[in-house]
Amino acid sequence: MQKAIVVYFLTEKKNNLEELNELLNTGWKLISQSAMGGGGGNNAVYSLVILEK
Repeated sequence: MQKAIVVYFLTEKKNNLEELNELLNTGWKLISQSAMGGGGGNNAVYSLVILEK
């Protein structure tokens, strides 16, 4: 089974890294990661992450 999530980092308090860490801690494995365009001039970082269990 695979799962795709968009990981984002706007600021130290506005991100979903905890969601990614929780998935990795529960047995999901990283398959691939691809940077995504941000836009909007807010210095946000987005990444498409594919996980597999």
